[in-house]
Amino acid sequence: MSLLKVKNLHTYFQSNNNLIKAVKGVTFDIKRKETLGIIGDSGSGKSQIAMSILKLFSNLPIISKGTISFQKEIISDFDEKQMRKIRGNKIAMIFQDPVSSLNPVLKIKKQIIEVLTLHRKMSKKEAKKESINLLDKVEILDPFRVMESYPFQLSGGMCQRVMIAIALACDPELLIADEPTTAIDVLAQKEILTLIKKIQKKNKMAILFITHDLGVLSSLVENIIVLYKGEIIEQAPCNVILNNPIHPYTKKLLNDFLITSIHSQNYKEIENFFKSENDSFNFNVFKKTAEPDSDFLEVNEKHFVRCTITK
Repeated sequence: MSLLKVKNLHTYFQSNNNLIKAVKGVTFDIKRKETLGIIGDSGSGKSQIAMSILKLFSNLPIISKGTISFQKEIISDFDEKQMRKIRGNKIAMIFQDPVSSLNPVLKIKKQIIEVLTLHRKMSKKEAKKESINLLDKVEILDPFRVMESYPFQLSGGMCQRVMIAIALACDPELLIADEPTTAIDVLAQKEILTLIKKIQKKNKMAILFITHDLGVLSSLVENIIVLYKGEIIEQAPCNVILNNPIHPYTKKLLNDFLITSIHSQNYKEIENFFKSENDSFNFNVFKKTAEPDSDFLEVNEKHFVRCTITK
């Protein structure tokens, strides 16, 4: 049974006189306990999908259509008051820059206690005890010292552990992790990924993991969505994406991962070859009669790739 369903999501921003189409017709679902990864380069619309799910665009003019359902409720129709009951309680989120995500002028204990008193209606005494318990869960060895610290006194990896502890405070059913390892060092990255995997297994929650790094997803998720300029261009189980990618953009991401560099040597050549008039990969696999209203071809079981449709 699906926990979250996103159907035909479009998220557009009005910037001066320009309409920015950040997310264009994205559809996917996440089952209970599932780990789903979304991968794409900067500007592909990954974070905007996460922000759309939690309706975190309150100060920006947007044009959005499509539906987002959580536990069979259409939360895309919820008002701000209703969404406040979802955010942090049922769906939690951790962000890519843990240091700036925390309030720099408040001690860690104040920030965790505030979440517990607000969302779980605990007394301050109960919240303080639970704060220590949460820091223990994210494997912070000296929770009492961390509780008395300000964010700037902690490393990026330690701040991310604190952010994970805050995210777990209300025992959410879905955790959205938006580039949680980007701003921390390599050793801390590995530790955070191991921690997230361990917590997911223990808490039996679903995870939507967003990243630009295929290597990060390889040991963490069951299924992968590849996003390019706001559109899904390939979707398959993780092992299929790693061993048999079909779309040239997915191959480019895999190549980047394998040679551990930002861009593959032949990326420009591949991109130019597959560029179409609307500046997106025009993958020349043709679908003829089946599902004429869809531009996805199921090349194998659970393996979908965007393609050109012929009539």
